Amino acid sequence: MKAKTRQLLDPVTHRPKPYGASPTATLENRRRFGRRGFLKGAAGAAALAFWTDENLAAYQGTVNTNSKPSDLKITDLRVAVVGGAPMMCPLIRIDTNQGIYGLGEVRDGASKNYALILKSRLLGENPCNVDKIFRKIKQFGGHARQGGGVCGVEMALWDIAGKAYNVPAYQLLGGRFRDKVRCYADTDMSRDPRVFAQRLKTRVDEKGFTFLKMDLGVGLVEHIPGVVSRPLGTTSRDFGMVQHMFTGMELTPKGVDEMAKYVAAVREVLSMDVPLAADHFGHIGVNSCIRLGKALEKYNLAWLEDMIPWQYADLMKTITDAVDIPVLTGEDIYLKEEFLKLASMHAVDMVHPDLATSGGLLETKKIGDLCQEHGVAMAMHFAGTPVSFMANVHCALATENFVALEHHSVDVPWWEDLVNGHKPLFDKGFATLPTAPGLGVTLNDAVVKQHLHADHPGYFLPTPEWDKDRVNDRLWS
Repeated sequence: MKAKTRQLLDPVTHRPKPYGASPTATLENRRRFGRRGFLKGAAGAAALAFWTDENLAAYQGTVNTNSKPSDLKITDLRVAVVGGAPMMCPLIRIDTNQGIYGLGEVRDGASKNYALILKSRLLGENPCNVDKIFRKIKQFGGHARQGGGVCGVEMALWDIAGKAYNVPAYQLLGGRFRDKVRCYADTDMSRDPRVFAQRLKTRVDEKGFTFLKMDLGVGLVEHIPGVVSRPLGTTSRDFGMVQHMFTGMELTPKGVDEMAKYVAAVREVLSMDVPLAADHFGHIGVNSCIRLGKALEKYNLAWLEDMIPWQYADLMKTITDAVDIPVLTGEDIYLKEEFLKLASMHAVDMVHPDLATSGGLLETKKIGDLCQEHGVAMAMHFAGTPVSFMANVHCALATENFVALEHHSVDVPWWEDLVNGHKPLFDKGFATLPTAPGLGVTLNDAVVKQHLHADHPGYFLPTPEWDKDRVNDRLWS
């Protein structure tokens, strides 16, 4: 009698192996069922029909396989300083152990050292813990340019986090309230209001702007006798470092009238339809601000910006209560607390943070949310490269009470060429919706190198001298 042959079970499928199955066929079974063994029954059969090798490859192509966010660590921070966009703008790059890097920007005119001093506090941290790191380093920032390093780092952290999770930065802030971001632009002044008005009209006709801003300072009229009372022998340029209330300079009734005539001539060309804000009034006292504000009411300006320094909240409220035009401030304020003070006491009608000063994306969103609770709207100040611009765009998308974002480089022909990726950055009056991960742009190395600041020619050179800084940073005992 012939011995009965024992049929072996496949160790993967637990089904009888076919007689004579080759090792190659068995390996193929293991490959196929090891990948798809979770599919069972009728549903599994349908899924097997879908999960062809081509479909599986396409699916894997949409997954970010370059990062394991929980294991990310910061390994380096380097800088490169761009000049003329429109000012001196230090860019920072934060590197990680997984090849992902993030871009940020120190505010225009600030020192790159504001960012470099933070390097020793960042090394070894997981960049996706954005809020934790921000709370660790925010003590090293301050009002105006002194906050630039902290803000630039915060931008770069969101860039890394977005890349790690494969989503735009605004998605990590809670999602978006709009599909595009309204922009406004400063425009070169002229003592002739008709010339200046035509420049503004070109902004609308050729660039598509739906919101405008003008400078309206005593410098436009101080050459006219009898318009300004001030210490004899001085001009408005002599008071650049003196706060408004301490200059002894006041507009006369004639001066108020001349400045109002200037706005009237501009409005004749533009009509009353387009919002028109005003800034840079000069270092005039509180009472001059009130008289000027009242004279401008008939021209329905969108806001009066920084009439006096923001620190004097009670005096700001005096102006706001006296004038029926929105009063605005905020581009030099660091962190949310002072914005909350201004909004809660209704010292202003609108706030105007500069994200590269105010604390970065999340802190600026918090500023908008806190001010919204008090009925105060938020515009956003910006002057810098496309890196900071994109950080502002993501924040504006995610903040409900946002009104308009400044675009200070619309006339710089090479400005958008500084970056690759999301293009165009600006189209017909609006910043366009970014969809790529993080901030959505990378640097165009060749163009950036062409526009490095003359005093800072290095391009993301190593910075080992900033790796260690042995101090006790704790603020409490």
